[in-house]
Amino acid sequence: MSTVVLDSNPVPQRILGRCRLWATILRISIQERIVYRGDFMLGTLMRFLPIVTQMFLWAAVFAAAPGHSGGDTRIVGYRYQDMVAYYLLTMLSRAFSSMPGLASGITREIREGGIKKFLIQPIGLLEFLFFYRVAHKLVYYSIAAVPFAVVFYLCRGFFLHTPHGWEWAAYIASLILAFLLGFFLEATIGLLGFWFLEVSSLLFIYMLLSFFFSGHMFPIDMLPQPFYTIVRMIPLQYLAYFPSAVFLGKVQGEELVMGLLVQAAWVVTFMVLAKITLQRGLKRYSGFGG
Repeated sequence: MSTVVLDSNPVPQRILGRCRLWATILRISIQERIVYRGDFMLGTLMRFLPIVTQMFLWAAVFAAAPGHSGGDTRIVGYRYQDMVAYYLLTMLSRAFSSMPGLASGITREIREGGIKKFLIQPIGLLEFLFFYRVAHKLVYYSIAAVPFAVVFYLCRGFFLHTPHGWEWAAYIASLILAFLLGFFLEATIGLLGFWFLEVSSLLFIYMLLSFFFSGHMFPIDMLPQPFYTIVRMIPLQYLAYFPSAVFLGKVQGEELVMGLLVQAAWVVTFMVLAKITLQRGLKRYSGFGG
């Protein structure tokens, strides 16, 4: 006579337990970030200083442009007001998508053996780091909300187009997807530490390419062909350029829908790639001692 063993921990309870675990990690991570709130606040405020430099820089560029005629001067379809508004928006986008220290931190955990604790704890490496980064962004924006609001209010005259209705939803969605893409992309680079132990050179190359081809330095549609087409084929544009273009109304209709779908596809691609890299890396990982 066979005996049927019922699962004493049904699926809803397991899901609820997992959510509680995630909430605990998020709360602890927020508390950790707040401990050094003075230094964190100062570092956040210092990030706004380059705005003035960029405004003077682009003012000089437009003033030196051939046929300069005040506010009507255009460079590849951009006026001075458009460029300042674009730079402010890319700064906001990069605040979502940038993950300082993520890749190097993962590699250090692998090299120094700290990753061993994730092999016995009830939460994986990517899960822990994801909620740690969510906590970081929440604390960052709770501190930076007022400075951002002040800067955007003072520079409101530069914004000749602002989203309305569903465009706001599309813009917010692009920022969330930029955060996810930035996290899983840099996590994948960090997980290469299972094979290379040190990824500083790879990370330097990535940061250099990202600075130029994400649109952080200048709008990528200013690039000549065939470079513009090539850059559009890689995911870096979705870290800064695409959300800014959505806000400024440069991407609309079917192009906007397709852009969000492609951005989501890149997120899924790097999410899967990060998990595969972690699984294969753990198979070849060897840890000794404490």
